[in-house]
Amino acid sequence: MSRPIAFALPGSEALLQALCGALGAEMGSLEHRQFPDGETYLRIVSDAADRDVVLLCSLDRPDAKLLPLLFAADTLRELGARKVGLVAPYLAYMRQDVRFHPGEAVTSRTFAALLSRHLDWMVTVDPHLHRYHALSEIYRIPTQIVHAAPLVASWIKQNVARPLIIGPDMESEQWVAQVAADADTPFLVCEKVRSGDREVTISIPHASAYPDRQPVLVDDIASSGRTLAVAARQLIGMGFAPPDCAVVHPLFAGDAAQVLGALVGRIVSTNTIAHATNEIDVVPTIVEAVHILL
Repeated sequence: MSRPIAFALPGSEALLQALCGALGAEMGSLEHRQFPDGETYLRIVSDAADRDVVLLCSLDRPDAKLLPLLFAADTLRELGARKVGLVAPYLAYMRQDVRFHPGEAVTSRTFAALLSRHLDWMVTVDPHLHRYHALSEIYRIPTQIVHAAPLVASWIKQNVARPLIIGPDMESEQWVAQVAADADTPFLVCEKVRSGDREVTISIPHASAYPDRQPVLVDDIASSGRTLAVAARQLIGMGFAPPDCAVVHPLFAGDAAQVLGALVGRIVSTNTIAHATNEIDVVPTIVEAVHILL
């Protein structure tokens, strides 16, 4: 049986060589550009006939990435690919998992239905499962979830002396508790009250019990970064050193990274989304999950 072939969609090229090297896959080539009217041109250059195909596409800023991904998947199938799977280090459209107000689109279900219709399997890293207990509730294809908590914990153990891990809200408690357990260090969780998209007030109960610890703010997703920034200000106001910050998915919309960077000692992230803060490599763990599905 021939070895797999992997293609990177635009925005995910940085991980392709590492993924292929660890997976033992051929690095495939495709052409992609926009016509003047905004439509997508896509061409598969490498021969994928009778081969298992891996499409690499992190789905941050997903609206511009979805159509090229679907075009690539369907074209590869038409050209004779045996199976077409997706490695999406970041999986979008998990936020809207219920109809909060009448008439709202439950976009997580529609997005899952689209991907399930065009792909044979999917691997992703720490999707935002809130009201869903598993991806299988909305995805009709085999999936594997890679957990970044051990990788984040390992970075903290190696780089932070006497850490105190702090989660941004109660929803993060289970995930933060796992990071803290793996790092063998205490943790606290902020109590958050949100009064708008960008207005947040928090408290950090019991933080004063750890005056000699280095705080490390830990979150799965950093988008606006406002909650992390408020927590950092709170900690500094309580007499702590500027906290470190470790996030899995560095979305950092707008000036979020600059605002947060002015308040913390350092920001590190995994490379699920290409960003200057990437220091934690998820590729080896992703490859283990891909092997299960190939």
